[in-house]
Amino acid sequence: MKKYILTLVVILFGFTMQSQILLTLLFGDKLNSDGLEFGLVGGFNFSNISELEANRPLTSFNLGFYFDFRLKNQWNIYTGVLAKANLGDNKLTSNDLDFIGIEAYPENGAYSQKIKYFIIPAFLKYNFPNRIHITFGPQFGLMYKSWVEFNSDIDHREIKIKDFNSNQINRLDAGLTLGTGYKLVPKSGMTISLKYYYGLTNVYKGINGSNNSSFFLDLNLPIGANKKNKTLE
Repeated sequence: MKKYILTLVVILFGFTMQSQILLTLLFGDKLNSDGLEFGLVGGFNFSNISELEANRPLTSFNLGFYFDFRLKNQWNIYTGVLAKANLGDNKLTSNDLDFIGIEAYPENGAYSQKIKYFIIPAFLKYNFPNRIHITFGPQFGLMYKSWVEFNSDIDHREIKIKDFNSNQINRLDAGLTLGTGYKLVPKSGMTISLKYYYGLTNVYKGINGSNNSSFFLDLNLPIGANKKNKTLE
């Protein structure tokens, strides 16, 4: 867990420095105010697809941006887009390959189903006085690419083959998410969160019960908020 968090901080810090310069030039200080927090979100997700026998989650890195709108009292609306996000499953069995119509290769290796989505959350967020929050609400995914990936290492040669199967995947994914998080620094600081998503739509066309599910470990970094607060002080 510490390894994932440290990797998140390093990657997001680099993206934040570049993004903050660009977005500040474009929008100035309008992106963050008393009623709105804007920033980058990135993390790791660990996903599965029900109806598959695969026994190891697919681990993927995700990256996007978020908007956190303040409502009355402790309530917020949280939305945005994960522009880089994969869902799927890892270590597919021979039965799984037959199930989704993929022909196995003669070499020994591992198969994984990878599906690229634009993921859009639409959460209600409740903030407790101790900097802990809970989120819940619908989450939507728009599929734009999908493939079954074969990986093998034979005689010190790496083999990677992608069999694209986007035509077998439903373009729209939708489900519910429940999560919790903690703001590491008061007011405008980083927030770490853990969320669980369960899809309510079929991943594969014509196969009922083939639902996505995933744990998301995310780190939110506001852009420009600290600078704005210091100016106000």
